[in-house]
Amino acid sequence: MTAEKQGARRGRGKRAGLSRQRILDAALDLVDRRGFKALTMRSLGEQLDVEAMTLYHYFPNKGALLDGLADQVFRAAAPAMHGSTDWREALCQYAKALRKGLLRHPAILPLATSRPAVTQATLDDIEACLRMLTDNGFPLGRALHALNAVSVFAIGHAVVEAQLVVDAHESGGTSWLAELETERYPLITKAARDRAGVDDEERFTLAVDAMLLGFDELRTG
Repeated sequence: MTAEKQGARRGRGKRAGLSRQRILDAALDLVDRRGFKALTMRSLGEQLDVEAMTLYHYFPNKGALLDGLADQVFRAAAPAMHGSTDWREALCQYAKALRKGLLRHPAILPLATSRPAVTQATLDDIEACLRMLTDNGFPLGRALHALNAVSVFAIGHAVVEAQLVVDAHESGGTSWLAELETERYPLITKAARDRAGVDDEERFTLAVDAMLLGFDELRTG
């Protein structure tokens, strides 16, 4: 690339009104379209029509960019946690929002399972949640266990939902299960025919509700 073209690209980058948020939005869009492995500073710069080096003014290294990207997904679920004064409702809504956010961006799941969200904004959300829980009788350690348990369950459930895709007629699918030997598997075949227990969101909500009931019993014990 000639110096003239390099200058043109830099010039367009300056006029493009780059911001930290715009870069993160572009990174998430890139991952959604092309997968997590496609995310490099160079490919992100090309998407934004700037030199890759320009991005380092906003993120000192790729690790900082990844931290910001993980923060994008987790912080999108945080408002649901702050929307209620009831700790059970707050954690339930947070878990649901986190699961839905991850399923909207399944390519980001490897990042969600391998990199903790530790930006200042995320830490502020965690601090606020711990304050809410301890104000409601949780010892600090159990408050942190409760928040982490709900988060890990939401992430794990989203991973399974995104990766385990079985056609109804394939082995393990509902139609396949409905055709099993009824005398040997009466309950499995009935569940498959009635589509009982197959809804992912229903299962997720039931499990979260059960966790919260248990936390309620143990929070002051």
